[in-house]
Amino acid sequence: MSVKKINIAVAGATGYVGLDLIKFLSKHPKVNIKYLCAQKKIGKKIQFFDKRIKKKLPKISNLKSVNWSKINILFTALPTGEAQILAKTLKNKEIKIIDLSADFRLKNKSIYKQFYNKKHKAPDLIKKSIYSVSEFVKKDIKKYKIIACPGCYPTSIQIPLIPLLKKKLIKKNNIIIDSKSGYSGAGKNLKKKFDHKNIYSSIHAYGIFKHRHTSEIDQELSKISKSKTKYTFVPHLIPTFRGMLSSIYVEPSNGVSIKTILKELKKYHKNNFFVKILTLNKDLGTENVLNTNFCEISVCALKEKRKILILSAIDNLVKGAAGQAIQNMNLIYGFRENTGIKWDSFYFFSYFFLVARASMGKKQKKYIFAEIILVQTKGK
Repeated sequence: MSVKKINIAVAGATGYVGLDLIKFLSKHPKVNIKYLCAQKKIGKKIQFFDKRIKKKLPKISNLKSVNWSKINILFTALPTGEAQILAKTLKNKEIKIIDLSADFRLKNKSIYKQFYNKKHKAPDLIKKSIYSVSEFVKKDIKKYKIIACPGCYPTSIQIPLIPLLKKKLIKKNNIIIDSKSGYSGAGKNLKKKFDHKNIYSSIHAYGIFKHRHTSEIDQELSKISKSKTKYTFVPHLIPTFRGMLSSIYVEPSNGVSIKTILKELKKYHKNNFFVKILTLNKDLGTENVLNTNFCEISVCALKEKRKILILSAIDNLVKGAAGQAIQNMNLIYGFRENTGIKWDSFYFFSYFFLVARASMGKKQKKYIFAEIILVQTKGK
């Protein structure tokens, strides 16, 4: 698809996800940001909400002021239920919608109502949407009007699990998933959602019996394995603003070794720029993925021989939301999928210093540094 620049509107511009979205879009070489929409603070500059955004952009406006004939893509970072209403009004217009809420993630409207306690307002448009973990939809994403970006927890879980379930390399009857997220995942209304005095300085397990994201995890894992995948999922909020680490405990299928698991993940993701598979038994945290669209994965042996641990780290606001949305836009228009989602200097320098700490000669260090420079250039 040959396109010079595409015109963008963002609905929900002032939330955590909306601001990260605008930060990246403002540097995207193929994008013109035409409208930044919110319900409050109309007329304010975007820098009032986020000083990281340096580019001069349109002031905050109401959705009613948008001239839809000038828009190619609408990003919706809105509360659940609102993107459905917008999609209905735009269903006959030549506009793609990239939705970062849960409005079009679920293919069954009854399950949507069960998990979100509200009736779906645009059920006829569900068939025109695609659930879009970028790494799994590259061939099909262009066919759909509505791109449903996954939740942050499901993103961190599916990127390592789906390749293994596809090849039947792990058993699907007893998967344990322990996920930890920065508190930004709960949005700006955090205090209303969690009546917990020390949420900024403590760890808090929540949604233990029923978390909304399990609806999409159920849907996607069962789609791959052709039957219900049995798992336990417990999410936690941790006292850091951003970042997510999922610890996934799986049992390999009979005769499958940990090296086979690692080999398959490397093979499956070898052409997926934003997925990095580490060496066997490598410790993993969120430090390398913060403010980036990368997912880092480590496969580790455990004392319990029948189980292995898969660690998956992302930034919940970027790969778990805004970055993946832009990656999906890039796929739709045939841009390089990393266009506009550059490595932040944090990722680059933290990675360099980790390498520099290793015991190696000067020539080796110079080679590694040159390699990092090359990879960073590829990301531009």
